[in-house]
Amino acid sequence: MNNASKMRPISIQILGKEYKVACPDDEQESLLSAAQELDNRMRSIRDSGKVSGTDRIAIMAALNLTHDLPSLKNDLADSEEEISLQLSNLRNKIEKVL
Repeated sequence: MNNASKMRPISIQILGKEYKVACPDDEQESLLSAAQELDNRMRSIRDSGKVSGTDRIAIMAALNLTHDLPSLKNDLADSEEEISLQLSNLRNKIEKVL
């Protein structure tokens, strides 16, 4: 096992509660970012006053994040397609010049 895949406990805070999560060293920053996003979403839902109870707030946050995921994937696919098209056009221009 190399150092990059070594699992270590990391502390995250969600709605004021601390959780210890095992995480590879090279993914800690990503996990902290995800935990911060989840905390922000859960706080927003809680502060709206429409949902009460930590379990319900967590479910609503998970549903919101899961609902957003396909849209983000489509946006990424569209961006990748646009970049590929632009690279192809640049390649053609370079070949014409050479």
